[in-house]
Amino acid sequence: MYQRNRQGWLKHIDFILIDAIVLQLSFIIAYIIRHGWSNPYGTETYRTFALLLFITDVLVSIAFNTFHNVLKRGHYKEFVETLKQTLLVFLIMTLYMFTVQGGTAYSRTTIFLTAGFHLVLGYLATLTWKHILKHSGTGKMARTMILVSDEGHVAEVLGNLSDQDHFKYSGVILTNRDAAGETVGGLKVVANFRNAADYICREWVDEVFIYPGEAALFTDISAPAMGTAETDGGMLNTLISQCREMAVPVHIRMPITAFGGKSFVEKIGGYTVLTSTANYASPLQLAIKRLMDIVFGFFGSIIALILIAVIGPFIKHESLGPILFKQQRIGRNGKRFTCFKIRSMYMDAEERKKEFLSQNRVSDGMMFKLDFDPRIIGNKIVDGKQVTGFGEFIRKHSLDEFPQFFNVLAGQMSLVGTRPPTVDEWEKYKYHHRARLAFKPGITGLWQVSGRSNITDFEEVVKLDTEYIQHWTLGLDIKILFKTIKVMFTKDGAM
Repeated sequence: MYQRNRQGWLKHIDFILIDAIVLQLSFIIAYIIRHGWSNPYGTETYRTFALLLFITDVLVSIAFNTFHNVLKRGHYKEFVETLKQTLLVFLIMTLYMFTVQGGTAYSRTTIFLTAGFHLVLGYLATLTWKHILKHSGTGKMARTMILVSDEGHVAEVLGNLSDQDHFKYSGVILTNRDAAGETVGGLKVVANFRNAADYICREWVDEVFIYPGEAALFTDISAPAMGTAETDGGMLNTLISQCREMAVPVHIRMPITAFGGKSFVEKIGGYTVLTSTANYASPLQLAIKRLMDIVFGFFGSIIALILIAVIGPFIKHESLGPILFKQQRIGRNGKRFTCFKIRSMYMDAEERKKEFLSQNRVSDGMMFKLDFDPRIIGNKIVDGKQVTGFGEFIRKHSLDEFPQFFNVLAGQMSLVGTRPPTVDEWEKYKYHHRARLAFKPGITGLWQVSGRSNITDFEEVVKLDTEYIQHWTLGLDIKILFKTIKVMFTKDGAM
């Protein structure tokens, strides 16, 4: 029976549990230092605190994938990731204590000492466990693998071996020529392609790794074997079918480099398929992101209602018309929705847009931005000088954006995402621009906090949005949110 390697965060469940145990040990040491020799789990207050520490630490490890590539990280990188883990855990715990348990007295010394011990002991425990895994002989090199490949790819396959691969190649079978008995890349050619199945049947072979040639990359390997077909694809198909009869596990290298992005195998409509995408998220990560949207969307909507009540009369005084501005925007995968903003422009702004096309800061016309926009409420030219008004003020401080929290609550937008284009902008999109629509649009995003007032090239916006999608994590969202708060209180307001 083949034992499949654990996938996703399950690959590092040992590191996750070790870190959670070390965190409990840190709590016990900190409690004893502060309160003396007594049972830290003896009181309900600290027993609850310890339980929440354990749950929070495990959830942070899973949601933020803090142990990704843990076996490949150096000492410095490992310390940075341990620091990140500690900060996230205690930030969440601090928010919990001040919101849910505001009336409960916790020793700040115990909390700070726990965080400090966790940083040090967690770092040392991770390094120690990595050392044990890398130098332990338990199960290492226990599996033998036969490589089936053309001669030109043997060196590449062997070069990709790492310390984390618990198997060894015991021989190679070439698909492009008969070479039984020869040595290629340090591996003995154990059989010819035509009698490969006989060799696998009679010799000690745990698994088979197939690196198909270009002619066979897209052969339907799920189809029944085609007898003694002369093509590489047909012969590979036959070999795979024969290995299946012998119950020998077969690994087939898929052409994922041709796709780019992130690729994985899954079941679609009963078929085993290779899925390629710019990025992907686990159900837990998406659930946490949506929970953040709901929580912050609720409070943001309350602030939006207050702003509408306060700012509304000023807008009515300066320009007759509704307080809210509604506009059709394009959301994820082309879905249209009505975007809400506090109106900062005169009612005829859209009609007057044609008058200022020649002054558009975005040279390719993919977006419309002016250095000084007379369509904004209060903006005018007096004695040859540009005078800004109330509309410019609320735009500069992003106050007009708050009604978009209504869209966040409705699930049409997210706190962090890509900028939702207008319909006329979307109609001009080329293929690579479409990538921006692969993610739910957000109130803020990477390009908004990357010197957005200075960006006048739409391709730069697309580049930043695509970068955000490709490298998305919950941690990146939190980082962007903090940067957004900073931007709102500086001169780098909304573009």
